[in-house]
Amino acid sequence: MPQIPVKDVIKGLACAEPEIVEIDTDILMVGGGMGNCGTAFEAVRWADKVGGDIKILMVDKAAVDRGGAVAQGLSAINTYIGENDVDDYVRMVRTDLMGIVREDLIYDLGRHVDDSVHLFEEWGLPCWVKKDGKNLDGAQALKEGLSLRTGAAPVRSGRWQIMINGESYKVIVAEAAKNALGSDRYLERIFIVKLLLDAKVPNQIAGAVGFSVRENKVYVIKAKTMSVACGGAVNVYRPRSTGEGLGRAWYPVWNAGSTYTMCAQVGAEMTMMENRFVPARFKDGYGPVGAWFLLFKAKATNAKGEDYCVTNRAMLKPYEDRGYAKGHIIPTCLRNHMMLREMREGRGPIYMDTATALQTTFKDLSKAEQKHLESEAWEDFLDMCVGQANLWAAMNIKPEERGSEIMPTEPYLLGSHSGCCGIWVSGPNEPWVPEEYKIKAPNGKVYNRMTTVNGLWTCADGVGASGHKFSSGSHAEGRIVGKQMVRYVVDHKDFTPTLNVSAEALKKEIYQPWYTYEQFKGASTDPVVNPHYISPNNFMMRLIKCTDEYGGGCATLYTTSDKLLDTGFALLDMLEEDSMKLAARDLHELLRCWEQYHRLWTVRLHMQHIRFRQESRYPGFYYRADFMGLDDDKWKCFVNSKYDPATGVTEIFKRHYYQIIPV
Repeated sequence: MPQIPVKDVIKGLACAEPEIVEIDTDILMVGGGMGNCGTAFEAVRWADKVGGDIKILMVDKAAVDRGGAVAQGLSAINTYIGENDVDDYVRMVRTDLMGIVREDLIYDLGRHVDDSVHLFEEWGLPCWVKKDGKNLDGAQALKEGLSLRTGAAPVRSGRWQIMINGESYKVIVAEAAKNALGSDRYLERIFIVKLLLDAKVPNQIAGAVGFSVRENKVYVIKAKTMSVACGGAVNVYRPRSTGEGLGRAWYPVWNAGSTYTMCAQVGAEMTMMENRFVPARFKDGYGPVGAWFLLFKAKATNAKGEDYCVTNRAMLKPYEDRGYAKGHIIPTCLRNHMMLREMREGRGPIYMDTATALQTTFKDLSKAEQKHLESEAWEDFLDMCVGQANLWAAMNIKPEERGSEIMPTEPYLLGSHSGCCGIWVSGPNEPWVPEEYKIKAPNGKVYNRMTTVNGLWTCADGVGASGHKFSSGSHAEGRIVGKQMVRYVVDHKDFTPTLNVSAEALKKEIYQPWYTYEQFKGASTDPVVNPHYISPNNFMMRLIKCTDEYGGGCATLYTTSDKLLDTGFALLDMLEEDSMKLAARDLHELLRCWEQYHRLWTVRLHMQHIRFRQESRYPGFYYRADFMGLDDDKWKCFVNSKYDPATGVTEIFKRHYYQIIPV
């Protein structure tokens, strides 16, 4: 009998009974993005100094060269202090994130971040510099022998941003991390999906389990310390793109909330998970707008050609009165707030006026300089979002002749860009840091950036209440973590991690989606439609439909309420039940199954925090229709949560906000 053709073809290697690989290490880094590349570089440096044969291992779901948020490249480094004051950097972050941030973490990062940028340049990253009033791109600066480390002035596209030629940015940074580690201390294409607590020592991290996406192997890794930095969360809300464009997103699609889910599941305290980022980007291509706003001085306008940030200025008065929108600095969420009003009241579409920006700049340039500037306008996309350049070409758009639509995207959850959700960590052990911001290990010591689970660190997107790190700050924060983890290993040299679950049981748990598929695949002729299981793709469609409609997605113009959230939670509860019936035909789908499970955990926690905070703290990012205003008397505080692995109960509570840097 001929087989019935199926359109949904198998994409990965076939599953089979997996081999178990057990590894013991002292320091385990989960994730190979900018954060843990910094962790690896610094951990090796300090481990070599203290001696004692400290074992170090990095494990990445992807290939380190092109893993993480910087995978495709960048056209600018968004955090470089340079001639600026670190206090002002804290003020900028505090203002943009509506007044509630961990100022100790932000200040600590600001005083270290430039050193990472100087390392990038030394490793081969071309950075633009100023010479005689002219901008020299990276290649020109190299020919002139000019560098940031030796005092050359960077070309700034904003107060905190500097221009680079960054199409190979991640490759350069990854190479330094891999060179430090050596080929035997990092593993690629291994997806860590679950953290493990110690069987004997309470609240102590002891290991992690994952699987290869290229071979049928399950990895059980014991570790004394761990840094989990797997990025933020994408595709937790329904994207604006549909059909063949469904996979198009602003942040990398492989970010599945793994950082937040895995740390929360072992009891790490979370913070500000109600925060999300809704970037305004070039429509459909999701291309970056930063260089256009800052370097090319382009304006965003409504369909009438009006600068709506001027015409809608009165909308900001309630926030100005509270100190959240002073002078020309308008928080990102409030700029969205003004844009959404234009769209609701029929003055859309919204455009980036690229034509006026370029023509105005052209007036003072020679023909050769004009051509160079025009090429830089295109390279802004080619460095970091090739799809947008393709879209311009496909739609016959010449940016020097007409503008392009911009649009707020679907929500993303992250902690290193213009968002601040994540994990509560310890600040530095210094007198100016409030005691409530310090987390003491059982030995009485404070380890900077350690979570509330002993021996467990995070950095970059993982650290909550501390946004605007971007790529350079993520690397610098990773370096802080690397040094602290070595210190922890030295202080706990007699600790031996013990697991309370067997490797065989872990193997069965990790491969359960394949076992489910094998058991029930004969019940239907189409492998993705079956009464006994659900495919990872169908699971995600249900998830993002629920969150979009009830959790404040695009469908409701980012608006939700107590009753909408309750409906969403009921649907997510059913989805949680069905997650036990996820099925995988191959290793690719096994990866997708675990990603969807992580997405479910992360976005549910996000919605729980939104319901707890009874105000609209981030208008333009989300609105509580039943609590539309700000309420500083009750809610100028951190909203934190903690899951108890023993009882399965999540507690949500407030933590006090301390202002450290004066206004």
